[in-house]
Amino acid sequence: MNNNEENQELPEDELYEHLRFDVTNGQSPLRIDKFLMGLLPNASRNKIQAAATNGDIYVNDVPVKSNYKVKPMDVVRLLLSHPPFENRVDPENIPLDIVYEDDALLLINKPPGLVVHPGHGNYTGTLVNALAYHFENLPMNSSERPGLVHRIDKDTSGLLVIAKTEAAMTHLAKQFEQKTSEREYVALVWGNVKEDEGTIEGNIARHVKDRMQMAVFADPEIGKPAITHYKVLERFGYVTLVSCILETGRTHQIRVHMKHIGHTLFNDSRYGGDLILKGTTFTKYKQFIENCFKVLPRQALHAKTLGFVHPTTGEMMRFDTELPQDMKDIIEKWRGYSKSNAAEEEEED
Repeated sequence: MNNNEENQELPEDELYEHLRFDVTNGQSPLRIDKFLMGLLPNASRNKIQAAATNGDIYVNDVPVKSNYKVKPMDVVRLLLSHPPFENRVDPENIPLDIVYEDDALLLINKPPGLVVHPGHGNYTGTLVNALAYHFENLPMNSSERPGLVHRIDKDTSGLLVIAKTEAAMTHLAKQFEQKTSEREYVALVWGNVKEDEGTIEGNIARHVKDRMQMAVFADPEIGKPAITHYKVLERFGYVTLVSCILETGRTHQIRVHMKHIGHTLFNDSRYGGDLILKGTTFTKYKQFIENCFKVLPRQALHAKTLGFVHPTTGEMMRFDTELPQDMKDIIEKWRGYSKSNAAEEEEED
């Protein structure tokens, strides 16, 4: 018996789920190999087609071939005979910037570039690997990841709360679910934000064409509700420094919502912020922007403050972090550029 036959004869309860994607209402018919290629940038079409041939790709609990066309509300899963690598967390001696710690929880100030948990393409070198090294017996969350109450993107810096006990995990997760936690981010966005403050509302779901992006949908049946409150902190002409307070916590929420109102995050490559979206065509300006991208080689987003009720004491706790050096540097560069532009305009008057 070859491996392909062996896989096909395994009952589903002996298979392990490696990937799962819920197809949104707005999805147009698309071959499943193309659909998965958009979601898995490191997987070739040949590999995806081979997985389908082996009977490893399931839609609504039925194995499908690579020419199957996904449709709205399909549940696409990759099931294999061995456990996924991300469920095997190897302890790694990665330093942690611990802001606060007690018997129930700890606060981490995550640097940019550190992936929060293992997943496709990132099986080692994550925050979870570091937590496994520094702490024993952390409680598992609903996704079987130790200690994690919430997450932030790889290239976003800032505060994360980690649960150290089952009771703390349950208590903290409930606060995030019921939107009673407090989360403020600082972002540098393209364009001069018109209003001094405002609220962005719009359901967020995966983009129907670019599966690596999320998008805002007007149809209330698509995606999950998301609310972001923003306030202008400082204006630099072509870019604006804003504070964003999350009422909900959807994937890429601030990045998607700010783009939705025409203010993509500065140097956010996934959403087009690594292009010159505002400003002049002068070579000097282009060089300035290129230098800015070198200073801040990521999206300009930092999880600055975090507040929640302590699961043991019942006390309201609020934590605040300084902006990381790369964001301080980029703000100073724009501040200087903005002032020099203003001075030049005064001289012309």
